[in-house]
Amino acid sequence: MAKDMTLLWGSGSPPCWRIMIMLEEKQLQGYNQKLLSFEKMDHKSKEVMDMNPRGQFPAFKIGKHVLNESYAACLFLENQYKSQGTKLIPDSVDAQALMYQRMFEGSALAEKIPAILLYNYRVPEEERHDAALQRYKDALTAEVKLWEGYLKKTDCCLAGKEFTLADVLVFPYIAMLFRCGLCSERYPAVAKYYNSLKDRASIKATWPPTWLTTPGRDILKTI
Repeated sequence: MAKDMTLLWGSGSPPCWRIMIMLEEKQLQGYNQKLLSFEKMDHKSKEVMDMNPRGQFPAFKIGKHVLNESYAACLFLENQYKSQGTKLIPDSVDAQALMYQRMFEGSALAEKIPAILLYNYRVPEEERHDAALQRYKDALTAEVKLWEGYLKKTDCCLAGKEFTLADVLVFPYIAMLFRCGLCSERYPAVAKYYNSLKDRASIKATWPPTWLTTPGRDILKTI
């Protein structure tokens, strides 16, 4: 099964990481994979563009099916391999409703974290405006406060006690927050969630290799 899957990915990309966590949880190790470089612009290479014409990581194929959107890929994998590995959609209607709500709310983190990071990394210092940076910070602060409130009410995972699709899809962005300096003391519930899952087998096995060899940033320490 896994031999029919191909993943072209970049280290540190949450969408790529989501798919890799999912494949581990569904016991689909042994898939074809190739680690490519953002710095070398490999995401614009013909190899990637042939599979993902948007020129982005991930580029993911299962047999004849191309699923480059990480939400689509993870939902497809859960449906195709529901009896294999970890069951990631709970039976409880209440837990299911909460899982779907949180997993799609994760798109707000996926929008607001890169917004502030890209502004700092790509906009030349002399062209940055304090007011614009503050707007990005305020938006992300409000977002993280929401997740702090949510996580104060749960039993370790986003939809309760069980590790679900919501955790597969949201955890990589929570990890990115701490990689970029989020203050654990200011957000203890978010920190507890992060620390409770970072050593989970599927997450540890797929931890971005560049994160293991390079220091994080403190760009979010004032969030």
